Amino acid sequence: MNDEKRIMIVGTVPYNPNSQSRLYEAFFTGFDKSKLAQVFSNTKTPVKGHCERLYQITDQRMVKRRFNKNVQTGRRFYYEDLPDKWKDNKAEISGKGFNILYKLSGIKGPFTHLLRKFVWKKKYWCTPDFNSWLEEFNPECVFLSFSDDFFIGEIALYIAEKFNIPIVAFSGDDYYFNAHFSLSPLYLIYKSMHRRHVRKIFSVCKYASLSSDYIKDKYADYFGITTMATYLSSSVKRREFRAINREDPLITYCGNIRIGRNLSLIDIAEELKKVNRNYKLHVYSNEDDEKYYKPFSKADNIVFHGAVPYSEVQKVIGDTDIFVVVEGFRKGDIEMARYSLSTKISDALASGDAIFAYGSGECTAVKYMAASGASVTVTEKSRIAEKISDLINDTDLQKEMYNNAIKIFDENHNTERNVERFRDFVNRACGEKRG
Repeated sequence: MNDEKRIMIVGTVPYNPNSQSRLYEAFFTGFDKSKLAQVFSNTKTPVKGHCERLYQITDQRMVKRRFNKNVQTGRRFYYEDLPDKWKDNKAEISGKGFNILYKLSGIKGPFTHLLRKFVWKKKYWCTPDFNSWLEEFNPECVFLSFSDDFFIGEIALYIAEKFNIPIVAFSGDDYYFNAHFSLSPLYLIYKSMHRRHVRKIFSVCKYASLSSDYIKDKYADYFGITTMATYLSSSVKRREFRAINREDPLITYCGNIRIGRNLSLIDIAEELKKVNRNYKLHVYSNEDDEKYYKPFSKADNIVFHGAVPYSEVQKVIGDTDIFVVVEGFRKGDIEMARYSLSTKISDALASGDAIFAYGSGECTAVKYMAASGASVTVTEKSRIAEKISDLINDTDLQKEMYNNAIKIFDENHNTERNVERFRDFVNRACGEKRG
């Protein structure tokens, strides 16, 4: 479309329909690919997605560059040369030392974020090749996909200053206010430095999209910026309404099992036995750290399937009777998930499945599902068995939830509507900057 700006996406993961980066669909579906480019740090070879051109800078190359000035930290990719599917998991990791470092980077915590800050402190990414690549694209706006790391924001700031263009940010989590009590010096140092980093970004960035209405006003008031809520969409196809199979219902959870979600799933499994000892809870997650899925052994009615491709997840969701949404209850877990609204929420609402939500009422996901009228929502373990039993046996309730899910999905998760709103948002940001 002729009103589309040339947007430089800066985020850790390149778009892929089988990864968490499918969140970009809520912003860029239908965009002219020639108007989109991305800088990313993930080690994988990207696949065909939204962008015509991409530029990869990895931790490994940044470390090697410290000891060898001939190492090229950046690599260019172009749409026509990319595969349709990811062919590997860790495309360029080499050597035992880097394997250890990348495993450490997968453990989210202050040490790993500070380590990455040190690795990226010297701007070896800012090369003639990178600047030439940027100039060839000549961006009119930077889209910053927030993360816990510092270097993504620093690259976004550099590009915005170089071309005198605005930054439009997106945050799916609360990267500023989210904090917990800790006596760890590393945590206190990291949190202080990262908050300073976020303030620096919002001194330049005056437009931001947040993942829900629950958080956008807080950021708008505190930072004095213009915000919008963008609820993520889903490519899951809605099935026709069907009553839950009372004899052998397929009850499914798909997604992250950290921040106490594994413990909430165990609560559900234990209470399921009170409804029917033969009922199973099927869990799909790409979690590869045993400490998060090992607790499932306490519940003999949890079937842990591990990681499966998103295409398979979509099929599982289509066969599911009850789609489970969970959050944790521990104080630290609540702080981490307070404003998060994962892609699985949109998958649940899109699917046509009956939805059962369980977790702390302080978490946005739980509040959102309760307000939607599209799920049975429980915040106390003692009520799980009763409410699941009611859900399974009440076909009228299932039908009411099915219809409410259609309504809330169309209001908040409609891809075409969200993309059009975002396009207008970007144009406002560009107009203000140039005005």
